[in-house]
Amino acid sequence: MSELQANEAIRPHFHGVTMFQLFIAGSGTIGNRGQNLKPLTIQFKDRYTAYGPVTAGPQGLSFVALRMITADSKPVYIHNKKEAQARIRPSKRRNLTSDPIEFSIAPVLKARTEETWETALEDDDGMCAQVVRLGANMAVSGPDPAIAGGYYVFVGNGSLLQGDEELPVWSMVVVESSEDGFELRSGGDGLEALVLQYPRDDG
Repeated sequence: MSELQANEAIRPHFHGVTMFQLFIAGSGTIGNRGQNLKPLTIQFKDRYTAYGPVTAGPQGLSFVALRMITADSKPVYIHNKKEAQARIRPSKRRNLTSDPIEFSIAPVLKARTEETWETALEDDDGMCAQVVRLGANMAVSGPDPAIAGGYYVFVGNGSLLQGDEELPVWSMVVVESSEDGFELRSGGDGLEALVLQYPRDDG
């Protein structure tokens, strides 16, 4: 997790890997137009896609970067023009942000009796960011990992059961494209989780 102090900024840059970022606490802005960042905003960006600046608000800003592969993930700042020009490579150049995800209050989440899936971001190469909502002690199959580049499950509210463990808020599980499948099981208070699926060429 990365944390920016009040009004701290990160200059525009790119990474050599595709990634999701989750803005999970505090507030801030992204881009020259100052798009607002509030919890919990999802960002997806292709490899070699410049974005920023990212600027924290007066309460600071916390975010998590999720990469299916970590090679060449060091930031390249575009104000260093020679390095940026030498390192840049072709990509789809997508830089997408969702509306903030809203989570249920505890009694509403616990009382849910049916699963719901909501799509926050999606494209035709398998990239998809969804929210799954489950009441207490429910189970549902996650997406088939083989249909795209694998995915992360991020606990936004409630808890996720995995084996003998109960994973709390802000826990995450990676599901690689080579795995057979993944079952999402909620704890006694229910579960609201992000399912962040990578494009097919990222598996």
